[in-house]
Amino acid sequence: MLSSSSPVNKSSINASFELPWIEKYRPAEIKDIVGNEECLSRLAVIAEEGNMPNVIISGPPGTGKTTSIHCVAKHLLGEAYSRSVLELNASDERGINVVREKIKLFTKQKVTLPVGKHKIVILDEADNMTAAAQQALRRTMEEHTETTRFALACNLSSKIIEPIQSRCAILRFHRLTDDQICKRLRKIIEMENVICDEEGINAILFTAEGDMRHAINNLQAAHSGFGLVSSDNVFKVCDQPHPEVAKRIIKACEEGDLAEADKIMRLSLWKLGYHPLDIVTTLFKVLKLMEIPEYLKLEFIKEIGFTHKRILDGLPTLLQLSGLLARLTGLTLKAKEKSKAWGSC
Repeated sequence: MLSSSSPVNKSSINASFELPWIEKYRPAEIKDIVGNEECLSRLAVIAEEGNMPNVIISGPPGTGKTTSIHCVAKHLLGEAYSRSVLELNASDERGINVVREKIKLFTKQKVTLPVGKHKIVILDEADNMTAAAQQALRRTMEEHTETTRFALACNLSSKIIEPIQSRCAILRFHRLTDDQICKRLRKIIEMENVICDEEGINAILFTAEGDMRHAINNLQAAHSGFGLVSSDNVFKVCDQPHPEVAKRIIKACEEGDLAEADKIMRLSLWKLGYHPLDIVTTLFKVLKLMEIPEYLKLEFIKEIGFTHKRILDGLPTLLQLSGLLARLTGLTLKAKEKSKAWGSC
């Protein structure tokens, strides 16, 4: 308890309140991590038994890859964690020099650890390392296997060279479900006294796409910016096309009304400055959840996919979007003509 004469470090107190929620509510133990239960159970066994192998954890962003590694390292090393763990982000330090200088130097350092424990090198975004750096890392892993273990987190394990993959246990994380994210969001909402409605939570889940980090960031941004986490406020913060607008566009295409679909797209999306990639992506996400005839939905998805590829190839123009709507409307008219022909038979 502080006495009245005790100095108070106000900056440290304020800092605790200013922490981003993704750090404030980052799990400290494996049992607190959401989703990917099978992989986490294997990591829990490693943490309990203490014999950690070299590990590659692959999967989409925001699924808990790096957090899981840190939880295992803290459980294994205890008080020695701070001096026995080296964390590097390979997307920033991706060349061969980081292996030769930082990683080799760390593996050669003398650190007093309990019997059977090892120093741990955590490489985040490891799939961004150059081929030369990965080859150098392979050699380092061989030379210092008695003192150091390596944990690599990446989005695509296929970008890690085979010699490293063969020396590691590979765990594959998957996107989190809406229910898993929602459960964690509701806990944070309760802890932070956030004013939020159901539509706001649904909007966060829609924009997050299975990414817990993205979901928590959007929740904090909407709360800080507007005080109320509602659907409209979430989409303003995320600066993404509103799914209701995308729904109206698809509905107009389904009804064969090209003029109305094009008008909504131009006035409600294009003139507001949304990028064609965001527009097409939102159309796809909304279409998946809409109830329209299965044949038509598959044809719509195919056309949206072709347009998405053209935009990625460097054609982010209004003409591409208008052409997409024309093709979607054309598919609807063809489907109606076929149904009439079958009816006349």
